Amino acid sequence: MATIISGKELSLQIRGEIAEKAKQFEEQNGRLPGLAVIIVGENPASKVYVRNKHRACGECGMYSEVIELPEQTPEEELLAVIDELNGRSEIDGILVQLPLPRHIKESVVINRISPEKDVDVFHPVNVGRLTTGNYTLAPCTPAGVVEMLVRSGVEIKGKKCVVVGRSNIVGKPLALLLLEKNGTVTVCHSRTADLKAECLEADILVAAIGKPKFITADMVKPGAVVVDVGINRNEEGKLCGDVDYENVEPLCSYITPVPGGVGPMTITMLMKNTLLAAEERAKG
Repeated sequence: MATIISGKELSLQIRGEIAEKAKQFEEQNGRLPGLAVIIVGENPASKVYVRNKHRACGECGMYSEVIELPEQTPEEELLAVIDELNGRSEIDGILVQLPLPRHIKESVVINRISPEKDVDVFHPVNVGRLTTGNYTLAPCTPAGVVEMLVRSGVEIKGKKCVVVGRSNIVGKPLALLLLEKNGTVTVCHSRTADLKAECLEADILVAAIGKPKFITADMVKPGAVVVDVGINRNEEGKLCGDVDYENVEPLCSYITPVPGGVGPMTITMLMKNTLLAAEERAKG
């Protein structure tokens, strides 16, 4: 029977720690750490994410601002809003909720955010810092995965870590963070020759591909640690992960559920990044 790593429970614990540090920051600097979230358009899922981020700021004792722009907002207007936030001293973190409307180029928008305020850690400068190991901020979802493993007492050092998925948001940065912890890392993807064989070698298996129940029991080594980053809907419309949880769980030593696993940790790491960005800026 696997130990279930609850992202929900860990998040509560970490948010309590962040709230304590935010309080100390306010005492020392006369202001709260501040996050600004920009949302363009009416995407329902994006609206839920933004609302959750705003609520999390409140829970962590931080200042939060949500800037809502209409779907047809020109790219230049959005860039002007970012420029203004880059210059505001009470804002430590800036996040533009993705996806953006088609007429706005994501890369242009990401590049416009000051690297020091880029709490999503998407700016090329911050990606470079991550690659060289010389970083303060780590991307939220990968950082959440590592935090879950470490706080659950899972040893990463020397372990064979297999990451299924090579996205810029999860797969690639997670591989770097696991390397930092001295894991031996393999990144698999749709062109991997024998995906099942690679997965069966994993001591720590991370699924981040966005395909419901893709990782099946015959792909998991008994005693492996399985982390499910996927958030999908099954045929009944229920939330499920990339892992066939019911059949895989009995094989594992540790497993993360969906929902209630990696998801809550992502927003918690965003709060942590906002605090870290504020502390870095306060050093001058």
